Amino acid sequence: MIGSYRFGVARRLLPVGVSAALALAAVHVVAAEVFVVSSPGLADGGTLDSSHAASANNCGGGNVSPALQWRNAPAGTKSYAVTLFDPDGAKGLGIVHWVLYGVAPSTTSLDAGASQPPGSVAGTNRTGGTGYYGPCPPVGDNPHHYVAQVYALDLPPDALPPGLTRDALFAAIKDHVIAATSTVLRYGR
Repeated sequence: MIGSYRFGVARRLLPVGVSAALALAAVHVVAAEVFVVSSPGLADGGTLDSSHAASANNCGGGNVSPALQWRNAPAGTKSYAVTLFDPDGAKGLGIVHWVLYGVAPSTTSLDAGASQPPGSVAGTNRTGGTGYYGPCPPVGDNPHHYVAQVYALDLPPDALPPGLTRDALFAAIKDHVIAATSTVLRYGR
């Protein structure tokens, strides 16, 4: 019966079917606990509708931030930071559309177009202003990719000053990120 046994995790011989079942169960448990973000109604790589585009410069949108929801935050999370970045913008140099941080650990979603959660802090976007600023890729460009990222931090919500740029936020949270997750949204015109 040499072919019907394999070494298990505890280095004991287990029947092949049992070791496979245990491995499958372990994968299922790990997958169920992964920190993830999504935009309700859109798959990863899904296309935003024009309501999320900027309302200025003939971009044709309503400047409505996309809805985001996340789950399975890691233990020790004291706050979240959220960014939306277009790596295709500015001819590949990238454009920052949203920086939000100091989001309370009890918050697990942002509604579309909602104001920022109480106590959270708006960072500086591409315009030099704060809050969400919608996409406006050049007409005829391939649809741009908008990377929505959520960072679980070990910092209390009031730890960082207001108005940080994305780069300044990254410098401030460098040693405080417990986990991060992202989803990609697309938009073109």
